[in-house]
Amino acid sequence: MAYPMNGGNGQYSYSNNSSFQRGAIHATKELINEAIAENLDIKNFSSSNTFRVSDLGCSVGPNTFVAVQNIIDAVKLKYQSQGHRTPEFQVFFNDHALNDFNTLFTSLPPDRLYYAAGVPGSFHSRIFPSASLHFVIISYALHCLSRVPKEVLDKTSPAYNKGRIHYSNSSDKVVEAYAAQYAKDMECFLNARAQEVVCGGLVAIIVPGCPNGIPHSQFFVNMWYELFGSCLLDMVQKGIISEEKVDSFNLATYFASPQEVEAAVERNGCFHIERMEMVPQERPSGNSSTSRGRVMSSQIRAGISGIIKEHFGEEIIDELFDALHKKFDESSLFESWNGTNMFVLLKRIATI
Repeated sequence: MAYPMNGGNGQYSYSNNSSFQRGAIHATKELINEAIAENLDIKNFSSSNTFRVSDLGCSVGPNTFVAVQNIIDAVKLKYQSQGHRTPEFQVFFNDHALNDFNTLFTSLPPDRLYYAAGVPGSFHSRIFPSASLHFVIISYALHCLSRVPKEVLDKTSPAYNKGRIHYSNSSDKVVEAYAAQYAKDMECFLNARAQEVVCGGLVAIIVPGCPNGIPHSQFFVNMWYELFGSCLLDMVQKGIISEEKVDSFNLATYFASPQEVEAAVERNGCFHIERMEMVPQERPSGNSSTSRGRVMSSQIRAGISGIIKEHFGEEIIDELFDALHKKFDESSLFESWNGTNMFVLLKRIATI
C-alpha cells in the first residue's frame, strides 16, 4: 500500500516541508542542462510538434514545478541552438492515486508554457503508452520500494528484523532482503520506462545515494532512521505503543549505491548510463526560532506520517516527532554531515 506525502498547505504539509528535496533539484540543475545539451537526440523526434515530459513521484509541488521548468528551458535552448522550431510541451505529473492532486493542480504556475495533466499510478509499472515520452525525471522517489520485503516481517525467517524499522544497523540477511527487493523494483521500473521512452529520450534520476564502499549504517539518511526507530522504542518503554507494533513495522525504502544502479541498468539492457555523479547535499539549516532538529523532524513528518498513522494511530504523531526533533538537536549528526545525492542520466538506446 502506498502512502503519499502530506497534502495541502498546512504546517506539516510536504509543500511547506520539502526544502531538502528542493535543494537537490537546485544542486543538479546544471547537470540537467548539460544532459539535455549534450545527450538529447532531438533529431530522432524533431518532426514531432509536441515534446512530452513526465515527473514521476511528483507529490504536490512546488518542487516538481521547478524541476519541470528547468527541463523545458533547457530543451528550448537545445531546439533553438540546432535551428529547429520550438515544440509545444506537455507535462505529465505522476504519483499514486492517493496523492493530493487537488493541491498540485491549484498551485500550478499561472504563467506556465506547457499543457499539464495528472497521471495516477505506481512508477514501478507501466503508466504511459509505448514510446510516448521524451524526457522523464524522478527526484527523491526511486528509493521508495513497492513493498517491505516480506522476509523482514516473518518471525520464522533468518531475515526477521525484530526491534528495528529499517536495514541500516541490521543483520546481513536483512540488508540482503532489502537489496533484493530494490533489485526487483528497479527491474520493473526500467522495463516500464524502456517501453514508454522514445529511442534517444532521457531519464534523469535524483536520489539519495550511498557511496560505494560506505556501510549502510554510516549513510546519512539511514542514521536518521536509526534515531527515528529509537524514538519508537522509547515509546514502547513508556507503554505508549506495544513492542509487537514496532516488530511488525518496517520502512519500505532502500538507498542504493552507484554499483547497484549500474548493475540494474546493465541487466535491463535498454538504457545507457550517460552520466553518474555523487552530488553533495547541503546541511540542513535552522534559524533563530527553529532548530535544525525541528526542521529535519518536520521534513520527515511530511514524508512518512501517513504510514505512521496507519500502523500506530494518529494519537502518537505529535509526541513521536517532538521526540525526534529533540534527538536530532542532541545528536552530532549535523556536525559529521556526509549527505550525498546520486544523479544518474540514462538514454534509451535501440535494442535488437
